[in-house]
Amino acid sequence: MNLEFPFSCELRRISNGFLRYPTNRNSIKQLFLRTQLNLAKILHTKSFLSPSTKMPSQQILPITHHDIRNHHHSSSSSSDEMCCIKIENDDPILISPSFEDDKAMPIRPLLTRASSYSSATTTTTTANKYYQQRRRRIASEDSLLPLSGGERHRSLGRGVEHAAAQTFLLTRLSLKLLRYLGVGYKWITRFLALGCYALCLVPGFFQVGYYYFFSSHIRRGVVYGDKPRNRLDLYLPKNSDGPKPVIAFVTGGAWIIGYKAWGSLLGQQLSERDIIVACIDYRNFPQATIGDMVEDASQGISFVVNHIAEYGGDPNRIYLMGQSAGAHIAACALLEQAIKEAGEGVSISWSVSQIKAYFGLSGGYNLLQLTDYFHSRGLYRSLFLRIMEGEQSLRRFSPEVMVQDPNIKNAVSLLPPIVLFHGTADYSIPSDSSKNFAETLQRLGVKAEAVLYDDKTHTDLFLQDPMRGGNDQMFEDLLNIIHADDPDALAKDAAAPPRKRLVPECMLRLARRVSPF
Repeated sequence: MNLEFPFSCELRRISNGFLRYPTNRNSIKQLFLRTQLNLAKILHTKSFLSPSTKMPSQQILPITHHDIRNHHHSSSSSSDEMCCIKIENDDPILISPSFEDDKAMPIRPLLTRASSYSSATTTTTTANKYYQQRRRRIASEDSLLPLSGGERHRSLGRGVEHAAAQTFLLTRLSLKLLRYLGVGYKWITRFLALGCYALCLVPGFFQVGYYYFFSSHIRRGVVYGDKPRNRLDLYLPKNSDGPKPVIAFVTGGAWIIGYKAWGSLLGQQLSERDIIVACIDYRNFPQATIGDMVEDASQGISFVVNHIAEYGGDPNRIYLMGQSAGAHIAACALLEQAIKEAGEGVSISWSVSQIKAYFGLSGGYNLLQLTDYFHSRGLYRSLFLRIMEGEQSLRRFSPEVMVQDPNIKNAVSLLPPIVLFHGTADYSIPSDSSKNFAETLQRLGVKAEAVLYDDKTHTDLFLQDPMRGGNDQMFEDLLNIIHADDPDALAKDAAAPPRKRLVPECMLRLARRVSPF
């Protein structure tokens, strides 16, 4: 019977374990000793050996173990040492001369610094790629499967855990933001007004929040990238009779407080009209600056363009939309993608030709003109320039200015039709911002239009009017554009019942009065 083989295998396994979890030399020797003694006992039991092979009362068993100090220096070196286990009166005794001489031998690292670094780098890179792919795969598979009762509870638990982590992150970033803001009268009054404004709309927020967390037609937190907050929410129609038009929506929040859940009301209402909505989350300041936000938005758009068919979306009817700061970010992402596409030899993951139209809601598109205006409204110039990566970057992130550059004339010609919605009573971003941008695009040959709504504020079009219920002019205009080529959908829109009211009229009027926007 060959007794060397099982011992060699076991010692190789332990040696690999030491390389994976380094420890001190005494621990290594002790673990080797214990393992060899245990193996000897196993070999000496009657269950392992047949009666014909039972060992005598005294027998010396030769075994081989590998010197772990040399194991990874040379795979072909003869670093094996002979040890013996003496079986005396049914008790195994280890005889290992090498351990007696260990103290005289120099201590050398298991791996050289160079090999350790390169190996760790390669392993980390490979592990990161695998983990990133696994995150996307698991998120996509979980989102595609219908949720049973137990699965829904587990999904809710994961959502709560994720929300807790995001709350901690938000708190830390808020404290960091306070260092930039300092103590200023304007932003403090705006913040207090925001609290009063939200309090007035609490009845509506509760109903929208319940739908957001408990509806089986929402796929929350679908991973689209590898950076923090690279997630999106999908609002799916109840029926699945054929591919649906899609809106990739970038929420607003003054580049500071944006979050994907802000689009839940719009997502709910559009999904009721057989339109899929993908609300794209992105990093905010101070976690990121405008370049990172545009990059996140572009990556989210890429995910929608390339994967929305898996969720029942029509790849030939994808629209891009943004609100407030989200409208600015989405416009920058669209223009930068057109510039990349017009260049030669530039790798792209999505094309502007895959976007059927762009909708901008209460957005600002010329930062050179808006910087001082924002300062007067409480978004101080110093803070705003930090968000926009310095004064030298204002031109680059001003779509209205960039499209007039003759060097990107070819890129501008690639832009899809653009429709800009804005209220004339908007004091956060004047309606002239949309009007001037549309006129500039028209002069350059782009199909563009500015749709202005009289006496509508910055939040009327996005929050108060939808919560009021009944007919919503901006919402109807949006549906007419999306369903323009679908007579059946237009007929359904015309026959659809009026939406229910979410907030009493008196509270809506009070919210408009105290609104900081």
